Amino acid sequence: MRFAVYGSLCCLLLLTLRSFAGDSDRCAVVSVPDQRIAVVQNGYTIARFPVSTSRYGVGDRFNSYATPVGDLEIAGKIGEGAPLGAVFRNRRWTGEILPPNAAGRDPIVTRILWLRGLEAGNANAFTRNIYIHGTPVEWLIGRPASYGCIRMRSKDVVQLFDMMPVGARVQVSEEPLGRAIASLAESSRFAMDGPAGDLRVASNTRQ
Repeated sequence: MRFAVYGSLCCLLLLTLRSFAGDSDRCAVVSVPDQRIAVVQNGYTIARFPVSTSRYGVGDRFNSYATPVGDLEIAGKIGEGAPLGAVFRNRRWTGEILPPNAAGRDPIVTRILWLRGLEAGNANAFTRNIYIHGTPVEWLIGRPASYGCIRMRSKDVVQLFDMMPVGARVQVSEEPLGRAIASLAESSRFAMDGPAGDLRVASNTRQ
């Protein structure tokens, strides 16, 4: 009886550790020139979505409305369970719901993933309220159109929100998506797993 209980506890612990490791190995890569985001886990790209970065280019200065580049992390997640098109003001749902491409409206909707910069070149991202978030202006997705944040379609940002844990890395790159993913394998923060060229990137944990 004691052995059975001990064995069950060991199995539960192993499953928990595996689940945690899976989360820690998940990261996202944003390509500014391609206007796309990829989710990479255990070395494999598991999802890709179109995005919209800033119409004012890249950068991290206050009042620049630019999208910061480099190594960031998800500092917080807001909006779990909110309906598609839920309008957020000051990170709180107002109770309003907007359909995609609602005329004359451009608020933050559906989900918010709040980013924190991890490098000198993006250190202001958190204070600047740089998010990955949903937008009702879905017809502009795929081209630079935001005021600094990374915009997504509502249905896509829900998927990303559910896939990405707090603390997960987000790389915003000025390279094409494939090259940006491959570059992670060569950086000191990421480990290569598999032959070069198959775009397999391992851990996004800090070294």
